[in-house]
Amino acid sequence: MLLALDVGNTNVTIGVYDGDTLLFVSRMATDASRMEDQYAIELRDILSLHQVERESITGAALSSVVPKLTEYISAAVKKLFGFRPLVVAYDTLDDLKITIRHPETTGPDLIAGYVAARELYSCPCIVIDMGTATTIMVIDKEGCMRGGGIIPGVGISLDALTSRAALLSSIGLETPEHVIGRDTVECLQSGMLYGTAAMLDGFCDRMEEELGYPCRVVATGGLAGQVIKNCRRKVELCDTLLLDGLKLIYEKKQAQ
Repeated sequence: MLLALDVGNTNVTIGVYDGDTLLFVSRMATDASRMEDQYAIELRDILSLHQVERESITGAALSSVVPKLTEYISAAVKKLFGFRPLVVAYDTLDDLKITIRHPETTGPDLIAGYVAARELYSCPCIVIDMGTATTIMVIDKEGCMRGGGIIPGVGISLDALTSRAALLSSIGLETPEHVIGRDTVECLQSGMLYGTAAMLDGFCDRMEEELGYPCRVVATGGLAGQVIKNCRRKVELCDTLLLDGLKLIYEKKQAQ
């Protein structure tokens, strides 16, 4: 079985694959104050909760945008399973076609999403990952990662707004019935969800205009499902895109 770990700024997403079957997805909070033993204990408990024997894990792949935790979690995996995970970077695979400037600065999460989108969806493709930040990545018709855009995520945008505006309080992110909000809560919900959807529509339109051809659009991340249902263009949802990418990278690396 393969353990896939995607370390984001807010959560560590965990998946275990038995062959091509994803057995479960779980999350633990990203906390840079915790050490390797604490992460090892939590990983062990999560596996136990999902009735996965520690001895059945024969490999691991890790993407991390929190450098301090990359080593802690790698060490935790080593303590639990006796081997270190494959840590994803821009040069992990020989066939990565990353044509952005300074490819060494490419986020490992973007690389995982790129590999999954290239293998599982047709190119050209725009990949939207809605986490702490909303990242938009373009894969051209030759299968090259051309670049993209980074936008503050919906959650932190709402937190920033409500913390700076005295008359606005935090709300639940539920899609209101009307775009034209009828009270403060609906206005905030409309802005966050319909506004973000309209921004994504417009951003994708401009990217396609610059490329000169239409693209398939795939979205992942915690709030993606709520946002993309309000998009006017077709956006496909894949909740496990990054985990799937980690699995594919691990398998390709083993085959090299």
